Amino acid sequence: MLAEASAAEDAGTFTPSLSPDQQRELAKKITAFLSQYRHLSDTYRIEFFTEDLWSTLPSSWQAALQDLSYPQVADLLLDVTHGDRSYPTVWPLSLLAFRATAHALAFPRECRQERAGSVKPEERQKNQSQRSLLDHIFRKHVKPKKQYEIDKLGTLVKQLCGLTDCSRVVDVGSGQGHLTRFLSFGLGLSVTAIEADRALVAMASKFDEQLLLALEKQKKNVLSQLPAPQSPPRHVAGWVNPKESWELFIKQLSTAECFSEDPPTPCGPSKKRLRGSEQHQGRSHDSTDSQDFESPSELQPSKNEPGEQSGPENCCPCVQPVCQEELCPKENRLRDYPDFILTGLHACGDLSATLLRHFVSCPYVRGITSVACCYMKITTEENPNHPGLVEPPTPPTLGRESGPSEFGYPMSSWVRGLSGHQLSYQAREGACHAVEDYVLRLREEGEQLRIHCYRAMLETFIRDKRPDLRRAGIQTIKKAHLLPFTEYAQLGLARVSLPPELPLDPERVETMLKQQGRVVVYSSLALLLAPVVETLVLLDRIIYLQENGVDSQLVALFHPNFSPRNLVLVALKHRE
Repeated sequence: MLAEASAAEDAGTFTPSLSPDQQRELAKKITAFLSQYRHLSDTYRIEFFTEDLWSTLPSSWQAALQDLSYPQVADLLLDVTHGDRSYPTVWPLSLLAFRATAHALAFPRECRQERAGSVKPEERQKNQSQRSLLDHIFRKHVKPKKQYEIDKLGTLVKQLCGLTDCSRVVDVGSGQGHLTRFLSFGLGLSVTAIEADRALVAMASKFDEQLLLALEKQKKNVLSQLPAPQSPPRHVAGWVNPKESWELFIKQLSTAECFSEDPPTPCGPSKKRLRGSEQHQGRSHDSTDSQDFESPSELQPSKNEPGEQSGPENCCPCVQPVCQEELCPKENRLRDYPDFILTGLHACGDLSATLLRHFVSCPYVRGITSVACCYMKITTEENPNHPGLVEPPTPPTLGRESGPSEFGYPMSSWVRGLSGHQLSYQAREGACHAVEDYVLRLREEGEQLRIHCYRAMLETFIRDKRPDLRRAGIQTIKKAHLLPFTEYAQLGLARVSLPPELPLDPERVETMLKQQGRVVVYSSLALLLAPVVETLVLLDRIIYLQENGVDSQLVALFHPNFSPRNLVLVALKHRE
């Protein structure tokens, strides 16, 4: 069918695009490059004035960049595809080398379909094929971005099932079950969905029922054209503990409580919050899609480490894990477990690394599609318990001790052995931002860009009054770009319990406002490193799989303007 052929073209034959030696050499080059520019990747934009960040740039860079217009910043710095570069002044070779190296080291993000000139996601054509009917049936409760993602990823998962002769799928971090329903009712696969938040599992079951009713109403026109699922989706309420073995994961899928009608009162987020976001294990908090381009690290207080938008209760609420004492003999428990494909759309933080480890270790996982997000929530040896990390509700599996191999980064022995491989929280958080979206805003010279300067200015006044209050949490102020700075400051000061009427020196305010362009330029320099950091995280995972005898393919499956975390790691294990 057309969509499946398209996915096949996107994914090629799932052969590695780089040889093992090339993978290792690229990792060496990236770590060396990032080590040289940590002063950019590890700084906070909101400290532009308090830390005098502009002065940290070479004087030749300052002279070349300070008078650029926003469209020039987009064309000359960030857009890797822009060919006709007209420089207003002579740029120093060091700046040209920085830009060229950053572009060259990052994995390409443009999907093959777009390079071939096909329609953009928001312009997808409706045809007479089965898929156009599915779009209509699955549209309810699903935003256009999510519709596009589940369509593309679901088709890719279906292709993996065909290549492995496997009809079962496990969707981890399934949320409200949008991908699960498409895989099951739309593509005829047998799907088990596991989600930590019981409230989201309740919504998934409710939406399943609504879909069945819709199918029944359209029975004459649609049902005969849809592949019949082998069984309805099976929803499991459970948290995937990154410290537990694949045997416990399988047992959790087999014996954990399945959701049924009239569940206990959810301990997770409320129904009202569910309509607006999906903040739970396995889903992105969509900070990268924020129209205000506010980073979580800028929105939360931080003394030793930057905070995050949400606490533990928003990611992994109270669920009952599988206990070690419940284990049965392996030969009785696992010998008849069916093979399956492992998937998850935007698996948050360490969850994506955990799924890759289960894929490598578990003989029943035949393939995986890994779409990661929230890199700032990955654990590292330097930051094993960052704010917001949910501790396991039970001790780690008996006989296993925490070690470097259990961190979300690095996963591979090769990258772990490279000098300078460490990635700070801020570098990983920056890797979550959408370069393509920012390029569009620069070209449009949007007023929202002034928020960068506003927040950096506010930081100076906060520290004047409270030197100990660094990077305080200022939640997004509605339509802040339309406000004069004085009104913005009053709202912001009140949110950190400082008097809104705090006097602001008018001359100082005016001097800082004139530097708005420099704030945007500095932010763009840091953003230029974001795809390089993401490349190192994903390359580490590719090398980890290769070290364990599995080749993988990185597929730019989604259009980056529509879905910023658009790279999908695909791997298969063939029966010997």
